[in-house]
Amino acid sequence: MLEAWIDSGNLMARANCALPPNGGVLSSSRLPIPKQLFAAPSILFTRASVRFSSPKFVVAAAQPRGGDDKSSASSSSSSTSLSPKDEYSESVNEELLYFLFQLDLATRLQRALNQDHYDAAQAIREKISQVEKEVSKLREKKAGAVSAKNEAQDKEIALLRFRSELAASIEREDYEGARQLKDKISKLESESLAASVRALAYQNVKYAFRLGQKVRHKLFGYRGVICGMDPVCCESEKWCDRARVYDQRKNQPFYQVLVDVESEPQQEAAYVAEDSLEAPAEPDLEALDHPYIYFLFFGMDSAGDYIPTKQLRQKYDVARHEQTNDA
Repeated sequence: MLEAWIDSGNLMARANCALPPNGGVLSSSRLPIPKQLFAAPSILFTRASVRFSSPKFVVAAAQPRGGDDKSSASSSSSSTSLSPKDEYSESVNEELLYFLFQLDLATRLQRALNQDHYDAAQAIREKISQVEKEVSKLREKKAGAVSAKNEAQDKEIALLRFRSELAASIEREDYEGARQLKDKISKLESESLAASVRALAYQNVKYAFRLGQKVRHKLFGYRGVICGMDPVCCESEKWCDRARVYDQRKNQPFYQVLVDVESEPQQEAAYVAEDSLEAPAEPDLEALDHPYIYFLFFGMDSAGDYIPTKQLRQKYDVARHEQTNDA
């Protein structure tokens, strides 16, 4: 299990993560950092059963959903009805857990430096580097703004290389090679322009909902809070088939939603299309029940929406927003 507790608003954690047989077992430790925190990063928890005991709460990792996916996929294919679990996203949960690990490691690093534990600080930096590599891999899988921007940058770099090769070919009087390079450059310039347009469109997308805003699912009725967003659907084709997200529905903002476990106990992290969500008609001042809320948000504003932490706002490059009932 991942046992974590709140102390003066900071994440203080010790890990005792139950891993599959091929992943080894993480041991519980109060050292500045667990020795094998990411010995097997692919086994990040996919479900969590939660119990609270103030001021500490425990998130106990259940079995991965690998086996459940096949059964749920087969059942959904034989049924025309959609259920909340069809919008469950392992990749969203994985991304959230990596983010929580980053917060914890940053806290541990600062503590080690404050206490002049430089060897421990160096070990933590190495773990941070490992986590950042895994986060980069997650970003590369996405089909949204990040990958579009990277695609445009990659094509610009390729254009510079081809133009350099073209100049060298002309200097060598290799005119056949120069002709082929010109064709490649012409094709790449068109692709680069298209990629740049896509990246700009993703960058300028208008979101109907914001970080920390409470929402309600139009079909299933559960309450939740926005903890992330993508300009378009970034999930796999398999997930899209299961969640009935086809064609143009993919080309709209999608949101990472922490689902209130009181209203939907089996749904911790959902990936939901913008057209499936709505804001409450009246300010919702009732707190949501979800373990991640304490790490991602400071609390609620006067309108009942949650205030994102600085780290979460930096992740999505958004300004702090506080709304009052008088606004």
